[in-house]
Amino acid sequence: MNASRSALRQLLVASRPVSWINTAYPFAAAYLLTARGIDLPLVIGTLFFLVPYNLAMYGINDVFDYESDLRNPRKGGAHGAVLDRRLHRATLWAAGLSCLPFVVYLAIIGDPLSLLVLALSLFFVVFYSAPPLRLKEVPFADSATSAVHFVSPAVYGLVLAGAVWTWQLGLIMLAFALWGVASHAFGAVQDVAADREAGIASIATARGARWTVRFALVGYAAAGVLMLATAWPGPLAALLVVPYLVSVWPFRDIADESAHTASRGWSRFLWLNQLAGFGVTLLLIWWWIMTS
Repeated sequence: MNASRSALRQLLVASRPVSWINTAYPFAAAYLLTARGIDLPLVIGTLFFLVPYNLAMYGINDVFDYESDLRNPRKGGAHGAVLDRRLHRATLWAAGLSCLPFVVYLAIIGDPLSLLVLALSLFFVVFYSAPPLRLKEVPFADSATSAVHFVSPAVYGLVLAGAVWTWQLGLIMLAFALWGVASHAFGAVQDVAADREAGIASIATARGARWTVRFALVGYAAAGVLMLATAWPGPLAALLVVPYLVSVWPFRDIADESAHTASRGWSRFLWLNQLAGFGVTLLLIWWWIMTS
C-alpha cells in the first residue's frame, strides 16, 4: 500500500499540478468562445488537457531526462520529479492509458482537421522528449516544440468548435506561440550546467545563458507588439507581457557559470502565469460581452 501511494505521489508530481491550468485553460477558452456554450466535448476536452495531457508531456520528459534530473537540484517539486527508475515503465503506461479514452472520444466526435491538430499536438508531446527525434535536444526546435505544447490545445479548441479563422485570430495564436518560445528559452537557462553535464543540448547550452535570456526578452516583447494589432480589447493584452519582461530583465547579463540563479525568475514565472491568466480572462469576458 505504501509503495502504491509513493508511486501515485511521484506520478502526481511528474504531471506538474501547478501547470495543469496552462494547457486546459487555452483549450477551454478557445472552445467556449467559439461554441458559445457548454457541452460534452468542452468538458471532456478540458479534462483531457488538464491531467492526462500533462502527465504525458511531463511524465515522458521525466523518464527520458532522468540522467539530467539526477544532477539538477531544483527537481523534486513543482519543477518535476526525479522518478525512481522502477517507475519509468509505469509512468509511460500511465501516460498512454490515461490519454487513450479521451483521445478515442475526441477522435470520434471531431472531423479530419481536428483529428490532425490533435495528432500533431500529441506527436510533439511525445517526441519532444522521446527518441528517436528528442526535439528538446535540437536548439531552437526545443523552444518551438515547447510552444506547440501550449498553443496547440487552443488551436485544437478553435478547430473542434468550428472557428472561422481571421488574420487577427492568427496574430493572437502567433503572439501566444512567441510567449511560449520565450518562456521555454528562459526556462532552459537555469539548467545549463545540469544539461551540459548530462550531455543534453538545448537552446541555452548552444547559445549560452546571456544570449538566451535576451532572446527570451525579445520573444516576450514581440508577443506584446503583435497583440497591439488585434481588435479591441486585444491590444490591452500587450500589457500582460510587462511582468514577464520585468521578471526576466535582471538576468540579461547572466553568465553560464551562474545560470542556475535564473531559477529565481522561473519560480516567479510559474505564478506570473496565474496573473496573466486572470488578465486574459477579464479581456475574454469583455470580448464576449462586446460580441454577444
